[in-house]
Amino acid sequence: MLPTDPIANLQTLIRCPSVTPAEGGALSALETMLAPLGFAVERVTAKDEDTPDIENLYARLGGDGPHLMFAGHTDVVPVGDAGAWTHPPFAAEIAGGEMFGRGAVDMKGGIACFVAAIARHIDKKGAPKGSVSFLITGDEEGPAINGTIKLLQWAAARGERWDACVVGEPTNPDRLGDMIKIGRRGSLSGKITVNGVQGHAAYPHLADNPVRGIVQLTQALLDPPFDQGTTDFQPSNLEVTSIDVGNPATNVIPAKATASFNIRFNDSWTAETLQAEIAGRLARAAADTRLRPGREPVSYQLAWAERPSHVFLTRNNALIDSLSGAIEKVTGQTPKLSTTGGTSDARYIKDYCPVVEFGLVGQTMHMVDERVAVADLETLTRIYETFIERWFDNAVV
Repeated sequence: MLPTDPIANLQTLIRCPSVTPAEGGALSALETMLAPLGFAVERVTAKDEDTPDIENLYARLGGDGPHLMFAGHTDVVPVGDAGAWTHPPFAAEIAGGEMFGRGAVDMKGGIACFVAAIARHIDKKGAPKGSVSFLITGDEEGPAINGTIKLLQWAAARGERWDACVVGEPTNPDRLGDMIKIGRRGSLSGKITVNGVQGHAAYPHLADNPVRGIVQLTQALLDPPFDQGTTDFQPSNLEVTSIDVGNPATNVIPAKATASFNIRFNDSWTAETLQAEIAGRLARAAADTRLRPGREPVSYQLAWAERPSHVFLTRNNALIDSLSGAIEKVTGQTPKLSTTGGTSDARYIKDYCPVVEFGLVGQTMHMVDERVAVADLETLTRIYETFIERWFDNAVV
């Protein structure tokens, strides 16, 4: 029997406890679904020093012609307090028209629907006029070192080339058909360390309080704004995510203070130009002595996190119009084309082919009682099925 039912597909996947980095049987279940459709399925284990080995899956159907990739992940975040769930987190129980389970929307639901969609296409019309592949990782919710980026490298080294990709992340804020993600802001993180001189709080002239310095430096990162936004992106935004001195005593001036920050940036910047801007702001702020009268400039170090995510925007009419048209035909809605939100594995795929993201409603992702409306599974499957037909009709390679 072909896997044309997204509800059954999703129940099978949810019942696999694939909490990062465990495969949990999810990739084996997906392989069982795809093999009867004619997909050639390969399991790829990626390794790296000091990170868990990760199982991934690559499956392909077809030969010559346009090549459409569906990308996603079967790994899920931990369930938290399992006793707080209304239904067991890996039981995939249905109640009140909703299916409960970890990964229901993020993002086993998207995978289940795309499998059902391609199965229906094959059942009704035969294989598509080209190639379809699934690129599925078990490392999206983890460090993302042994997942999509290495699977892409592995496939490309074997000669695989793609013409477009849909990532099945839950992109819709309120109802199915609200939003397609056509790009993502970049993400850059860093850490500032200010060195002071420890001493007694009653004798500040014998010490140098690093808290004063860290306040100056973080203020410079928060104001003025980095930009006012662009045509396709909202304004870049920096958040100080931690300030710490590691000091349990109220009468001791600490020796060191640290601050961590993250900025989500638009296409006014590259990671490199943004690093230069931040370094300049910190240098200027370090020389300001208003909080430290009579002192030398603030002594500090700036360390950047590895592997910043780069901003990107997809401009591919065949891909965007085919998906938008499918959504409109099935739901009657015109989806918003958006670049909001965090990062996803689309940041790696964009280096290989045009990529957009569209999946389920994401209101319960990562929460206790993560769940999906059963009706939405059928609707998303119909959208994906219509999209597959339209994309192969419109694709020009």
